[in-house]
Amino acid sequence: MSTAGYTADEMMTVTAAHQLANGAVCFVGIGLPSAACNLARLTHAPDLVLIYESGTVGTRPSVLPLSIGDGELAETATSVIPLPEVFTHYLQRGRVDVGFLGAAQIDRYGNLNSTVIGDYTQPRVRLPGAGGAPEIATYAREVLIIMKQSARSFVERLDFRTSCGYLDGGGARRCPGHGPRALITDLGVLRPHPETDELQLCAMYPGVTVDAVRKATGWPLKTAAHVEVLPPPDPADLECLRDLHERTRAAHSTPVRITPTATTR
Repeated sequence: MSTAGYTADEMMTVTAAHQLANGAVCFVGIGLPSAACNLARLTHAPDLVLIYESGTVGTRPSVLPLSIGDGELAETATSVIPLPEVFTHYLQRGRVDVGFLGAAQIDRYGNLNSTVIGDYTQPRVRLPGAGGAPEIATYAREVLIIMKQSARSFVERLDFRTSCGYLDGGGARRCPGHGPRALITDLGVLRPHPETDELQLCAMYPGVTVDAVRKATGWPLKTAAHVEVLPPPDPADLECLRDLHERTRAAHSTPVRITPTATTR
């Protein structure tokens, strides 16, 4: 989907950013989740507390990080703490309001795969792996997921279940956190049914049809009683997002030169 004035990716990122409330503590994944969270911090949620898996707490990067080990995160953080403490004293104690994740595959109950495509022992593609996603999906008070939508990634059955959503649905989840609150895609927004836990289409972007969303879904997608058509993104949000991406491109295109220092014997 492409609409004059903005792209589907921009619409997706702005929509995802507006799922975050000011002052929330958010455990952030790299990539699309990081873009959405930092856009929220730079616009309507200036007091959003971002935690990355490297142990950076309250980080306020001026450009999007390449990885959790990007120096930008440590340099702009309120504090940097050991990784075990991030998980034990923040995440597992219920101090993280939102876990913001992406994945390679998702099923109808919000379970995620970021491990392999194909058979586990002889996969077609070996993905980056679980990282902290299983713990985030389990212990964060609620989870937001952002993914581009296609029948290859929205599948009837995962090749590998890396992180739990609602397991097999119908109340099967028994984790401390409440699970996925929303799945934001480049076509619209899916939310779990209150009784079955199955993801259903609740909102679409301008110019998108229900049939188009269903064709991009690998299971028979159900819809809410009323499917909202979201308004176009606010021009101020678009300007902020584009400026963020431009700063990031400029920063990451600059060569890094390391000058060795003289050593004494």
